[in-house]
Amino acid sequence: MNEHPSNPHTLTLPKALITLLAGALFGFGLSLATMVQPEVVISFLRFQDWGLMLVMGGAAGLAMLAYQGFPRWFARPLLGGQFLTQPAKWDRQTVIGSAIFGIGWGLSGVCPGPAIAALGTGNTDILWALGGIVLGGLAHGLSRQD
Repeated sequence: MNEHPSNPHTLTLPKALITLLAGALFGFGLSLATMVQPEVVISFLRFQDWGLMLVMGGAAGLAMLAYQGFPRWFARPLLGGQFLTQPAKWDRQTVIGSAIFGIGWGLSGVCPGPAIAALGTGNTDILWALGGIVLGGLAHGLSRQD
């Protein structure tokens, strides 16, 4: 009997549980760091509150360590599959999208990850920002279709 190898990117129960746990931990961290409060983020962006600089600096450092270290330390990801790389692509679309994201973040104090975590804190006003994020993603997807 010829068995086909399973897709290494298939979501299994252990992967789903680990993903759920990682997401909950991430959301808890964002909430603890007060990044789910738009007024705190706006005061950071206005250089009035430097507490989030430590949070963002720590996150950037850990991400750099993970992206550089994990492929060196492990032959493959702990839950199977392979490490994927996506080279950075700087083009007109990237610059325009970055500017739109930055303007939206500056005006609203809301970033996608913290916005979703803010729903867990009961902040339903954040739905307006999430609606804008969804519409922006949809517009981008429609503009990239061939």
